[in-house]
Amino acid sequence: MSTPAEYYRSLPPVSKTYGVACFMTAAALYLQLYNPGNIALDYGLVIKRFQVWRLITSFFFLGPFSFPFAFRLIIIARYGVGLERGPFDKRTADYVWMLVFGAISLLVMAVVPYLLSPFMGPSVVFMIVYVWSREFPNARINIYGLVSLKGFYLPWAFLGLDLIFGDPLKPDIVGMVAGHLYYFLTVLHPLAGGKLMLKTPLWVHKLVSFWGEGTQINSPVERNPHAGVAFRGRSFRLNGRTTTPPQTTQEPFNNQQPAAADGVAFRGRSQRLNGR
Repeated sequence: MSTPAEYYRSLPPVSKTYGVACFMTAAALYLQLYNPGNIALDYGLVIKRFQVWRLITSFFFLGPFSFPFAFRLIIIARYGVGLERGPFDKRTADYVWMLVFGAISLLVMAVVPYLLSPFMGPSVVFMIVYVWSREFPNARINIYGLVSLKGFYLPWAFLGLDLIFGDPLKPDIVGMVAGHLYYFLTVLHPLAGGKLMLKTPLWVHKLVSFWGEGTQINSPVERNPHAGVAFRGRSFRLNGRTTTPPQTTQEPFNNQQPAAADGVAFRGRSQRLNGR
């Protein structure tokens, strides 16, 4: 059995960051540090008073501390992590783009007054569930130990649970629409012989590289060499001379050479995997 700290460190970066952000948002509300109306999505206030932060903050609110909040957080910890460790393994930028594309799609749909929800967090959670159900359609799922079903039907089962518990269904349905739109453009349409219409933009790759977390196969940009470096500076030898340490990079392998006579532990060039 792993400790909570070990479990937390083992989580993939994107799902962990989003889950922690949602938890901190609920904790700040519990401490009465803000009014939920100040972070809700309101296009009138966005346009007239330039409160553009509402376009972002509404995605991190899953509700106050309650059973529905815990249920949505568990969904992120299980199905969001399952996506990031499964189909999106070593594709951190693609997973970030999936969430960004879903958020943009939800904002566009929210222009229609009937589809507008003040808080988009539950819709993002349902988008994650829908994409997971399409990636793992034959996985066996047990709901409260009472019902066993295939992963393909999981969003509809959660939709039925929200109906029984009296939670609004509109955010769930909108999230499923956003998830289906992403899955259609990235998987179904290309499998049918069409062109891949939704590629991860270069700026998302650059953002992930600058963040320094996760990995991306065949990334078009290099990983940020400064990410994750705890100390960078000059060291002083006992004979009074100063040396500048070699630049630390996050490369999987380095060609080590034997120590030279002047005390330098490494001298030479490191070879990157891409040959440069």
